[in-house]
Amino acid sequence: MSDPTSQIFFLLRFLCFMAVVYLALHKVVAKLSRKPDSKLLWFFSVVTAPLTRPIKMRFAPGTADDRILSAALLFYLAVWLIVILIERALITASN
Repeated sequence: MSDPTSQIFFLLRFLCFMAVVYLALHKVVAKLSRKPDSKLLWFFSVVTAPLTRPIKMRFAPGTADDRILSAALLFYLAVWLIVILIERALITASN
């Protein structure tokens, strides 16, 4: 696999991994937070908003945030795994 291609796959893997980590942390904080106006919950809501917005458009208005968060987490986890599998397939095909 060529060097720019491996760099692109590394970047995609890293971005998907970070999305999964932040979404998972948001789920944990939302579950454990006792105050709905918690600053930590606000932080994760702001950080993960660009990740959940495209997923939120697929659901009906009024869908629970926890369900949207779970769907976004599963989506980005699937994308992360697919990128890893494609990268490994390209590496084995080039050898």
